[in-house]
Amino acid sequence: MEEKKLLLRADNVKKYFPITGLFGKVENYVKAVDGVSLELCKGETYGLVGETGCGKSTLGRTLIHLLPATEGSVVLDGVELTGLSAAESRRLRSRVQMVFQDPYTSLNPRKRIGDILTEALDIQNIGAKGERMDMAMELMQQVGLLVEHYYRYPHELSGGQRQRVGLARALIVNPELVVCDEPVSALDVSVQSQILNLLVDMQKKRQLTYLFISHDMSVIRYVSDRIGVMYLGHLVEEADTAGLFANPLHPYTRLLLSAVPSHDPHVKKQRTVPEGDLPSPIDPPSGCVFHTRCPKACDRCKQELPEMRELEPGHKVACHWI
Repeated sequence: MEEKKLLLRADNVKKYFPITGLFGKVENYVKAVDGVSLELCKGETYGLVGETGCGKSTLGRTLIHLLPATEGSVVLDGVELTGLSAAESRRLRSRVQMVFQDPYTSLNPRKRIGDILTEALDIQNIGAKGERMDMAMELMQQVGLLVEHYYRYPHELSGGQRQRVGLARALIVNPELVVCDEPVSALDVSVQSQILNLLVDMQKKRQLTYLFISHDMSVIRYVSDRIGVMYLGHLVEEADTAGLFANPLHPYTRLLLSAVPSHDPHVKKQRTVPEGDLPSPIDPPSGCVFHTRCPKACDRCKQELPEMRELEPGHKVACHWI
């Protein structure tokens, strides 16, 4: 079996947002991402899953330098991304791109679809000026859009068509890594499957690497090769897709899987309901951040943050009980 080549490595990445008070004095921080380490291999889809507010989207933006990291290191194919200058960050955009959750607000409403796509080529100086219109139209056809859409505005398209434009805008500069931030959550179920299949198809054609962010375990299972489970800014479990669904180890992962509806109406599934509400990232719990909702929590969990340990090949978990 051919060993996959490492594309991106993140070590102890943190992203804190300051909370200012009177006279602009920093009084506290929102600890959106608090010490996450992970690796992405070329050509794979890494699924990042967790509840709303757990830091998934912030982590995705930090990994591709849309947000500067507070601490930690992010290395893309041997290039350290933290601390890049504005000019270096602009050059980076041809290698990493993002597909946003809302396909309407992520597009400029004052520009036609063709101008949105060719603008990316202009900025990165890709192709001759006379060729850029043809390049945009060719890619539009690849993502399932018609040539006539080139002259339309975003509000004249459906949600699924706008998301196809968002994907085309990301792919037109030929990136290596694409962060997909909840790309189908705002779409109808029938359109979701079309966009997911399109993402898989474009990955095969262009040898893309995806970081796919979602709160939907069914979607994550369909598209991902490996999965990382996030809770309150921390990565609590990581495994290949088959291993995670067959043998979830962390109590939080089991909670998420128990909420997935069964496809068989005759099978009664036991639902695990967590205690309490999701704690605030402004004042996270001491020790294991999940101990306030975990049925197995003990005194050690309240005092000591568990380290991520590899219990099986490729299967890591951060839990004192496992």
